[in-house]
Amino acid sequence: MDRTTIDLWVGVFVALGMAALLGLAMKVGNLTSANIGPTYSVSAAFENVGSLKPHAPVKSAGVVVGRVDSINFDGSKFEAVVKINIDQRYAFPKDTFANIYTAGLLGEQYIGLEAGGDEANLKNGDKITQTQDAIVLEKMISQFLFSKASETKSDSKEPDVKPLASAKASGSKAVTKAVELGDPGF
Repeated sequence: MDRTTIDLWVGVFVALGMAALLGLAMKVGNLTSANIGPTYSVSAAFENVGSLKPHAPVKSAGVVVGRVDSINFDGSKFEAVVKINIDQRYAFPKDTFANIYTAGLLGEQYIGLEAGGDEANLKNGDKITQTQDAIVLEKMISQFLFSKASETKSDSKEPDVKPLASAKASGSKAVTKAVELGDPGF
């Protein structure tokens, strides 16, 4: 093979590699999924949406039933309002729960719908009132560390010696021994 043929094959493999990376990026970003058909729009308010993004899937029982259309901040109530487009084939009761979950290694967030028992169904423009915010890992870690720090601080207090002194004064050897071992007195 001459030099131009080798350069041509290298160029073809580089182009295929770049196309594969582009396809992977679109797959991870949820940009390759097809439209789901005619939809109706509902909204839900959350105090914290985490890293939920527009075009994120909306699932029920593990099946994609819609997509997140938009996320806006309501300055009067200080909450995020998420507009959801649900496929018209799927009717959900008015008391449906909307929860934000995390899936996969990359932490993709999606909305999970859990149907309630109401006989009336959601219609275009309705609002889902029962929501659960996203779980923020950093917040959970800080709460865990704070609780451990407060436990350590409360554990380092000096033991109360008054029961030992009162037990010795009363002359009870069993109570004195229990207090010395740290067992509760009877």
